[in-house]
Amino acid sequence: MNKIIWAGDSTVAFNQADTYPQTGIGQEFDRYCKREYLVLDYARNGRSSKSFYQEGLLTEALKVMERGDFLFIQFGHNDEKPDEERRTEAHTTFQEYLMIYVNAARERGAHPVLITPLSRRLFQADGTIRNSHGEYPGAVIALGRRENVPVVDLTEKSRVLYERTGEEESRKWFMYFPAGTYENYQEDMKDNTHLHYEGAVRMGALVAEGLRELGGIYAEILA
Repeated sequence: MNKIIWAGDSTVAFNQADTYPQTGIGQEFDRYCKREYLVLDYARNGRSSKSFYQEGLLTEALKVMERGDFLFIQFGHNDEKPDEERRTEAHTTFQEYLMIYVNAARERGAHPVLITPLSRRLFQADGTIRNSHGEYPGAVIALGRRENVPVVDLTEKSRVLYERTGEEESRKWFMYFPAGTYENYQEDMKDNTHLHYEGAVRMGALVAEGLRELGGIYAEILA
């Protein structure tokens, strides 16, 4: 059985019951895959391409990786942060760390896929989404072109979806709800980064759309 292995941050990570309904894209992605693919989610909250690697999380993921598997690599949210443990620079160290993941997959006969970071749901007065990721999505795309690595541009796909849906209606995809809606959350939640269960399913559909556009072995994953 071939595997789809996720390396990334909280937007794609697997959540336990204590944080429900927060859900990562990787947690629900198996609904888009053929039954002969096993989805394994190694993503962790708060990690950047740098800290995920330096903490040995990539090493753990590589232990289960075999020829023909897929490594989905999605970072950027925390690479932007100012702290030394996570910070990378978009067109230098960020790309260098991403290439560690790409090369590790290729060395094992697996297929790396770069995924740009999910857009934050930050509406401006004119109804458009503010770019909170700076140069990081573009750096992923540029690296993919230069190194011949397939890229799913989730940043752009999610931005278009939010703008088409509108500010109020798109809240349902995020951890955005009144206090007491869920037992775990006794204060108002207005989190425009982390996904509600429904959001993880919807954003997973965007990743699946990107794989279908890539075609070939990437489209063959999909049910």
